[in-house]
Amino acid sequence: MSSRIAVEAVIFDMDGVLVDSEVYWHRSREEFARDRGKVWTDADQRLAMGRNTVEWARVMQEHLALTESLDAIMAEMKRRVMAHYDEHLPVRPGAIEAVKLAAANYRCALASGSPTEIIVHVMELSGLDKIFEAIVFGDDYPNGKPAPDVYLAAMQRLGVTPNVSLGIEDSSNGIRALKAAGMIAIAAPSPGFPLAPDVLALCDAHIESLEGFTLDLIARAAEHRNANYPG
Repeated sequence: MSSRIAVEAVIFDMDGVLVDSEVYWHRSREEFARDRGKVWTDADQRLAMGRNTVEWARVMQEHLALTESLDAIMAEMKRRVMAHYDEHLPVRPGAIEAVKLAAANYRCALASGSPTEIIVHVMELSGLDKIFEAIVFGDDYPNGKPAPDVYLAAMQRLGVTPNVSLGIEDSSNGIRALKAAGMIAIAAPSPGFPLAPDVLALCDAHIESLEGFTLDLIARAAEHRNANYPG
């Protein structure tokens, strides 16, 4: 008989999961492109979502046919997004409560591909920096999502294995990173960027809002993983 999975750790993504930031990133990229006589599309945005700083800057450079360096693109985008956050930090409904619930019952970490300066800024503005046991910065790892590097690093920091670790993601690249890491996966897509059916099929549970993040949901996601990958 296979053993039942008992979740020991919960690891959150940041952009699109804890903060509804994909709207700001999309708007900032649209503005960036428009200032150069270019067009940034929804399809471009989906391709960039979840990736680390260098990788999304490269997507912008290639898709907008830019002559600017990656460093210049990254610097301007960070400035634009930080300016939006300073006006209003769009914390998703239920996000703070979800992190507090996870931290009260499990090991808890953040693993984000967002630029380090922005992660620090968001954590300080939201107060979540005081709750997470570990924060893993995507800039520290050359391979961004859908590679599993940030999640593998977060699990190592927490001292847990993939089969007892659950992650919450909003993007296709993020979900694929969770599965590549061997983790239990919950999809919590940003309202403006729903996930395709083939991506949702990879998940062990799906919620429309973090207000639906409960201990029962965690248990059901683990049961789904156990039923599909016993042992």
